[in-house]
Amino acid sequence: MMLGLVAVLAPTTPAHAIIADETPITTDDLGVVYGSYTGLGSRDVRDTVASIIRVALGLLGIVAVVIIIIGGFTWMTAGGNDEKVGEAKKWIFSGVIGLAIILSAYALANYVIAQLVTATSNT
Repeated sequence: MMLGLVAVLAPTTPAHAIIADETPITTDDLGVVYGSYTGLGSRDVRDTVASIIRVALGLLGIVAVVIIIIGGFTWMTAGGNDEKVGEAKKWIFSGVIGLAIILSAYALANYVIAQLVTATSNT
């Protein structure tokens, strides 16, 4: 019981104020500084999310281009067959529509992330 009383009444130092090497941590709104002390990355979370979105939309863009290439290959190997040419046109049209959607999603995500960074930065 005495140990509990001492633990409650003893003066304490905030855990975030001093790290093992006795260097005080600077004020950081997002807590990015703590990442280096815990073994995690110290990159800003907003930049990480933006990178993930860019990679995902880049992969989707590659898929859309491959769909367009498949349509072009089907058209070139159709040999005048109207059914295959119609199927190839559908592939190409679908790829172009998908590419337009992906590019607009990229532009929208880029704009939103830029606005969030501007709104949440101290400068």
